[in-house]
Amino acid sequence: MTGFQYTSRVLWFGYVVLFSVAAIVCFVSVRRVDRIEDPDSRRGLRAMLVISGLWAAAHVGYIAAPTPTLQYWFYVGGLVVGPATVGAWLYFCSAYTGRSLHRNTRIRQVAVGVYLVVVSIKVTNPIHGLYFTASPSASPFPHLLVQHEPLYWITMGLAYALAFIGFFMLYELFLEVSYDTAALFGVVLLSGLPILIDVGSVTTNRFVEFTYQPLGVAAFAIGVFYVYIDRFQTINLTGETDEPMILLDETDRIRDYNRAARTLYPELRGTNGVPLESVLPSIFETLDATDAILEIERDGTTSYYRLTTNPFSASGEQLGRMLTLTDITRREQYRQRLEQQNDRLDQFASIISHDLRNPMMVAKARIEFAVEEGDISHLQSADEALDRMDELIEDVLLLAREGQQIDEPVPVDVASVAEKSWEMVETTGATLQLDEPLDRTVDADPARLQQLFENLFRNCVEHGSTSPASSARQNTVEHSLTSRSEPVGSEDGVEHGSTSSRSLTEDQLERGGRDISVTVGPLPAGTGFYVEDTGTGIPAAIRDEIFDPGFTTNEVGTGFGLAIVTEIVQAHGWDIRTMEGATGGARFEIQTASN
Repeated sequence: MTGFQYTSRVLWFGYVVLFSVAAIVCFVSVRRVDRIEDPDSRRGLRAMLVISGLWAAAHVGYIAAPTPTLQYWFYVGGLVVGPATVGAWLYFCSAYTGRSLHRNTRIRQVAVGVYLVVVSIKVTNPIHGLYFTASPSASPFPHLLVQHEPLYWITMGLAYALAFIGFFMLYELFLEVSYDTAALFGVVLLSGLPILIDVGSVTTNRFVEFTYQPLGVAAFAIGVFYVYIDRFQTINLTGETDEPMILLDETDRIRDYNRAARTLYPELRGTNGVPLESVLPSIFETLDATDAILEIERDGTTSYYRLTTNPFSASGEQLGRMLTLTDITRREQYRQRLEQQNDRLDQFASIISHDLRNPMMVAKARIEFAVEEGDISHLQSADEALDRMDELIEDVLLLAREGQQIDEPVPVDVASVAEKSWEMVETTGATLQLDEPLDRTVDADPARLQQLFENLFRNCVEHGSTSPASSARQNTVEHSLTSRSEPVGSEDGVEHGSTSSRSLTEDQLERGGRDISVTVGPLPAGTGFYVEDTGTGIPAAIRDEIFDPGFTTNEVGTGFGLAIVTEIVQAHGWDIRTMEGATGGARFEIQTASN
């Protein structure tokens, strides 16, 4: 045997062994695919391994077949099977990186259509001869030499372009996760090295001119399923979802996290191996809670996330816990609004059942007295009781309306609205001052902001008497059933209802409006505005109660004015508090959300 024949024989044997091993590795690795938890990733990997194994086996047949005819058909068989590997590769890459391209029906239909067109071109090559031509060759060993024609280069260019898309998906995922992906990145690069051999087989005579990609798939299978299965599975878990995800080891140390988690919690950066308790104590404290809801404030915005904890494993070994945070902000905000609405309904039910019942009973009793005694003077008391009911109903409806959320606030000048509101309130003897500089705007509903000022101004004017504002109700309409006497004027009150068209009584104006000064000014640092009067102020003991619906210390007040103010403030997302003013009067501070 000559040296050339010996070398030729060794090369032939090397090709047979190399592709036989590749086929065996691919087929054997199919059994290990079940260790991958994601079903779509499993499906793509399984298809890629089976197809690549068949492709490698076809190469063995092409090289080892005893006749040119058999070699030809083994080669054609490889041409038919090979393109399907690209589809399986893209399916796997899409699933593994958390995309949904592999589930898109239109994309799958187009992919199958392109595959069938390519296969039909290859199978009909004996007719048109535009894909390849074949002739016997003895170099580097006896085989069927294939010469590629134009359609081959077109289809191969398309296949390489599509394969590159898959590589890019993986590369992007490896950049997103914080886990050490260098080893897996090397495995992916290794699977692409046969492309260089493909180029070498065309440009030199050192390699048999066919596709060497089955070798890359076999190398990928060895790296993934026999060396880096845990790392492969970990990255798959963190990359398959857009939701923030944190992986913990068995001692609750941070093992990995995805980009979404790092965006939500910037403090996660560089914390691999650090105990979760020291990085995110708020999450650590709720790990074992059922249906844990996390409230997260970032840049003045509050978001709500549901924390889900699940164990994760690879190769049958428990690796730790997987924390997933699902954004439920809209759902939680809706729940809170619904809860507030239910609370208001309860308040309204209480008002209707109690506050309306009393004047209704008074009116009914007075009418009965008028009928029994023939004294129509009782009808005046009945009319006053009905007026009282009308006031209560009007305020209840207003309270319900002002509590509705404001969807489209606009910039509103505070000073202009305050002056306009002052003109809408009976303020005989009282004066309005605008503390300079009150040149700021707030994002608000103009009508509701005016309603807010009117209620505050009315409260300031009505309760600003010279005697303590703490008297209990006396001789009210509700109590007149037993005395059959007419209701008399009220004692001084803290809060007196809404800014409806009702006029203040002469007694209220005489005792409240006279010599009262009301000031509207900005809060420090532009955080809001205040309304302050020079009256007797609000006793500290009842400052927490004055915003409750129905609370009043005045017989003629409905007790809804400041409750309406609260509803307007909350509907804007603002805060309100009351305190003692500079001269001992009442001071209301409204902290707005805008600066």
